[in-house]
Amino acid sequence: MTETESNTYDVVVIGAGPVGENVADRTRAAGLTTAVVESELLGGECSYWACMPSKALLRPVIAQADARRLPGLAQAARGPLDTQAVLARRDDYTSHWQDDGQADWLAGTGADLYRGHGRLSGPRTVTVTASDGTVTTLTARHAVAVATGTRAQLPDLPGLAEVGPWTSREATSAKAAPGRLIVVGGGVVATEMATAWQALGSRVTLLVRGKGLLGRMEPFAGELVAEALTEAGADIRTGTSVESVRRENGTVVAVTSTGDRIEADEILFATGRAPRTDDLGLETVGLEPGSWLDTDDSLRVTGTDWLYAVGDVNHRALLTHQGKYQARIAGAAIAARAAGDTLLEEPWGAHAATADHHAVPQVVFTDPEAAAVGLSLAEAEQAGHRVRAVDVEFSSVAGAGLYGDGYRGRARMVVDLEDEILRGVTFVGPGVGELIHSATIAITGRVPVTRLWHAVPSYPTLSEVWLRLLEAYRDN
Repeated sequence: MTETESNTYDVVVIGAGPVGENVADRTRAAGLTTAVVESELLGGECSYWACMPSKALLRPVIAQADARRLPGLAQAARGPLDTQAVLARRDDYTSHWQDDGQADWLAGTGADLYRGHGRLSGPRTVTVTASDGTVTTLTARHAVAVATGTRAQLPDLPGLAEVGPWTSREATSAKAAPGRLIVVGGGVVATEMATAWQALGSRVTLLVRGKGLLGRMEPFAGELVAEALTEAGADIRTGTSVESVRRENGTVVAVTSTGDRIEADEILFATGRAPRTDDLGLETVGLEPGSWLDTDDSLRVTGTDWLYAVGDVNHRALLTHQGKYQARIAGAAIAARAAGDTLLEEPWGAHAATADHHAVPQVVFTDPEAAAVGLSLAEAEQAGHRVRAVDVEFSSVAGAGLYGDGYRGRARMVVDLEDEILRGVTFVGPGVGELIHSATIAITGRVPVTRLWHAVPSYPTLSEVWLRLLEAYRDN
């Protein structure tokens, strides 16, 4: 390897996914010179192997399911989806795994791009090894921001390496629907990919170690999603783990903890994420390679005054939108510190990612959709809050019936009985993903229940579920 140059910037960002891009955008807007380092495609996991391709796969599935609930349209929607057309649209949304547009956008911010593998080589110093082996040293006057995200975590199973298992990347970029697909896991990736590939022609077997799906949400969320997946033809087996896996003449054979032998064409492991910090040079600054990076609310790594960890790599909230929020906070904090300004680090201040603790929204794009923000009932009770859960069925809302015949869904709000504010809200049902931002605003703003009475929902919409929740709280 030959070192070709050394350059100095105010800020160096390692990782050019949505999070790293947003850090760079904010620091450039503040007038700070910024370098961005990326070893793969600009736009990161979300653009090419996660959010965008998965939702492009799921959107036709959900649209067809909605159409089948409407007389006058149901008959026309009975046929199978055009899988190749769905995959082609997915390819368009990933820009066919080309990042030219992202590179143009980044150049427009005024940030400099370095393609290659970036590693810390000491405080405020990053070395970038390009594909041709040349090395560039970047020095940061003020901050280095790590936005390297996560990778799929595979279990240590006999025979797994020889099988060539799918991770989320293969599941979202596959060129054809496997005839039979085993999905291992019960979380967001597992349920979304089971939903997509079942509808696109695969026969899906879902193996879940726990008692049900979507274990981090209210129990009814996983129950309703499981019912719908089963009705769609998926085979869901809870309390089941994979003990070994192998390929026999091209066929995947999985042996489970219950002694079952399951055959499939492909097997997807959606069993968690690990931080992409194992080859980041953390040891050169006194940190543990392969570890999650702990931060304060300004996203500065604990024990440092120059290193920031933004997005999934800090394990605060593994969601693209939350990482982008953190990036906006971190960018503002870096700029303020560089200028010698006093930071506004109090809760909900301009330099504090307070929402990570109180108001993290998430939508699971299954059919039905599951959307939640804040704390579940169990989480609120474990945190020591005196709360009461209020549940209503969406069948009590006129907009639900108009949305589609046989609409099934449920809503819950968790009310703090001392402050009379919301600690958490969960919606499950078709189309509810677009409702969750109203709950996010209510929780973030600590809007009292008495004031929510004056937020009048339009009739007849799904949003009228808010009125039913408030009525149930008042009457019980």
